[in-house]
Amino acid sequence: MNMNIAVIKGDGIGPEVVSEAMKVLDAVAAKYGHTIAYEQLLMGGCSIDAYGDPLTDETVAKAKKADAVLLGSIGGNTSTSPWYKLPPKKRPEAGLLKIRKELGLFANLRPALLYDQLKDACPLKKEIADKGFDMVIMRELTGGLYFGERKTEEVDGVMTAVDTLTYTETEIRRIAIKAFDIAMKRRKKVTSVDKANVLDSSRLWRKVVEEVAADYPEVSYEHMLVDNAAMQLVKDPAQFDVVLTENMFGDILSDEASMITGSIGMLSSASLNETKFGLYEPSGGSAPDIAGQNIANPIATILSAAMMLRYTFDLDAEADAIEAAVRKVLVEGYRTGDIMSEGCTKVLCDEMGNLIAERV
Repeated sequence: MNMNIAVIKGDGIGPEVVSEAMKVLDAVAAKYGHTIAYEQLLMGGCSIDAYGDPLTDETVAKAKKADAVLLGSIGGNTSTSPWYKLPPKKRPEAGLLKIRKELGLFANLRPALLYDQLKDACPLKKEIADKGFDMVIMRELTGGLYFGERKTEEVDGVMTAVDTLTYTETEIRRIAIKAFDIAMKRRKKVTSVDKANVLDSSRLWRKVVEEVAADYPEVSYEHMLVDNAAMQLVKDPAQFDVVLTENMFGDILSDEASMITGSIGMLSSASLNETKFGLYEPSGGSAPDIAGQNIANPIATILSAAMMLRYTFDLDAEADAIEAAVRKVLVEGYRTGDIMSEGCTKVLCDEMGNLIAERV
């Protein structure tokens, strides 16, 4: 197969971890007889430095022509970087919001899996970690509070900020269908998270989810208020299979879920549109404090590349090979600093990439 992949290495540790994911993809291509053409694009702070814009229209056009996008991390230190002295629409993260909208990436999948080998790194009580967990958070990505109208103005002498949370029935239905489809391939359980006791948008969300659920009689489902869901994630994460939620709740809950796995550096993600096209990125941030030191954990980005092979290219065997290689390296006791534990061998970012590529 010929694969055309747009690569956006981004800011901070992005270039380091994406380079390792590309190394592993090249190993897969060599083993299974595929060819990969990469096109390097800029987005985020590096694009601001080069073009004065976090995401140019030319970059969007090139991304649309690719089969998929492999993305690193976007942004820098919000307190010291000159990027954050710019208007909000010109800051690095504005590029991320724009590309999601332009590419129609409404469905964000964030797996949260606790590897047996990393249970000691899990911050939860031992009896909770020993049960393990394996969930996917399905986050709606192009609607809600982050994309609603916003303004800050003076009203009766008082500065007032307004952010608008809007969802349509269509937006809710399409993400709910994605969640139930994935649940059919997993343990057939969906937990829909909302704030229906307060928000009209959540009441509509709950109504539409129930309508979609009627078409999936094999899938059990439940509704859970977001504050309870946040507590349940640290009390009993093993109860969750597919967690379906709106944009802001999903942003918060997926980061919480990532940390209970032991390190955000372990968590992959995929953002999909209504075709096979997807954007694949690690769940963590740009970590500017460790950028350029070759100590970042590339596993999340490598696992994101595996998701790309699975969801965009339908190459399940190749995706399985990457995931198995990651497990093998962990079983053998190799760790980057963020997941290091006693008795293991500490390795650098590029060394971890080499180890995984060799085991593909």
